[in-house]
Amino acid sequence: MTPVDSITVSPCSHIIGDLRVPGDKSVSHRAAMLTALASGTSTISGFLASEDCLHTLAAVEALGAGVERDDTEVTVTGTGGTFHSASGPIDLGNSGTGIRLLAGLLAGQSFETEMTGDASLCSRPMRRLKEPLELMGAHIELSGEQGTAPLRVGGNPLHAITYPLPVASAQVKSCVLLAGLYADGLTTVIEPRPTRDHTERLLRTMGVPVEVDGVCVSLEGYGIYGPQLDACDIVVPGDFSSSAFWLVAAACRPGSCVTIREVGLNPRRTALLDVLDRMGAGLSVTATNQGDGGEAGEPIGLVTVSGTQLQGTVVEGDEIPNLIDELPILAVAAAMARGVTVFRDAAELRVKESDRIKTTVAMLRAVGVQVEEAPDGMTITGGTIGGGARIDSQGDHRIAMSAAVLGLLAQSSVEVVNTACIATSYPQFWEHLKRVSSHGR
Repeated sequence: MTPVDSITVSPCSHIIGDLRVPGDKSVSHRAAMLTALASGTSTISGFLASEDCLHTLAAVEALGAGVERDDTEVTVTGTGGTFHSASGPIDLGNSGTGIRLLAGLLAGQSFETEMTGDASLCSRPMRRLKEPLELMGAHIELSGEQGTAPLRVGGNPLHAITYPLPVASAQVKSCVLLAGLYADGLTTVIEPRPTRDHTERLLRTMGVPVEVDGVCVSLEGYGIYGPQLDACDIVVPGDFSSSAFWLVAAACRPGSCVTIREVGLNPRRTALLDVLDRMGAGLSVTATNQGDGGEAGEPIGLVTVSGTQLQGTVVEGDEIPNLIDELPILAVAAAMARGVTVFRDAAELRVKESDRIKTTVAMLRAVGVQVEEAPDGMTITGGTIGGGARIDSQGDHRIAMSAAVLGLLAQSSVEVVNTACIATSYPQFWEHLKRVSSHGR
């Protein structure tokens, strides 16, 4: 299979595989940005060579870093604490992580930078960045309709703030912390719920003390000259969000078994495993590295899932931020489970690459699954998946991949339309789908 605009996926009786998924998307973005500011040359191994991450790599090169890439190994020569002014606007493509985190780093530069992206990126909310950055003294201008990109940022000295996040968001938390590197004083972010901590872990690996006290995350700023980050060699773990598609597919089919090797096991990312365990899936998790070497502070290990008849459950509260990207594929598990599964507290899904509550509901209804939409989630009555449907991803890579897995589990084939978007995060997806399904045709 190749990633063309339309793919038809046929049912598979058994999902069998032993895979190494591509590098973690979130870690790859952060590694590219922070090594670009370091003093000296760093090597990033296992870098995710997807469209999103390559846009971030191109952005830091435009800002003065030296970049050489050989497939998934990237060598970055940093700028020593501050970026250089880009020659023109920086295009981040579809990368929400790229534009939001770079906004924090660029807020403290002595010059202004314009950032933009594709139509999807320019429709996503950016006011949530504008408020804290302006409180820190930054100049930030949103020229898109309804407070969206394109945006201009930078040019003013920054001061530290204590900022309670209105919504649990790892991207906004990281944006404020990264801006705090250029502020005078102690910058503190207070989270309503714990979110992904990849930024904090990587900063510590590169020599920046980050203090965590409950839901408060703090760092001391370095002022206008920025941090003196230590160049280092970083190993990017396999992306847990990418592995989720195969873990769920195997969990839903009795007699199936999938093993994912060298995958990231950051506890702020693996709430999906807790949910699958609660639903009755067979799980085995083995940590092979605790993240105390060159792994950007990230634990790495091996996960095996075996299939069974899943049971419905409730997913809500503190679990949500730690499986926000996995909710569309978890909805597929809910469609196969016996009984009712309820998702709550997930309104953040409304402002992803698509309105993921709306697109997930439409995906499930297309194959005959009973699902009720709510403002902050959905209620799914599971059992069987009919199939014989045509599902449009609306340009959302996680919806496209979830729909493809739906096709493996359905009673008849599913056509997935608008699949080119998958290249933004998982270029090898179709190759891996073919591999895990080849035993069960």
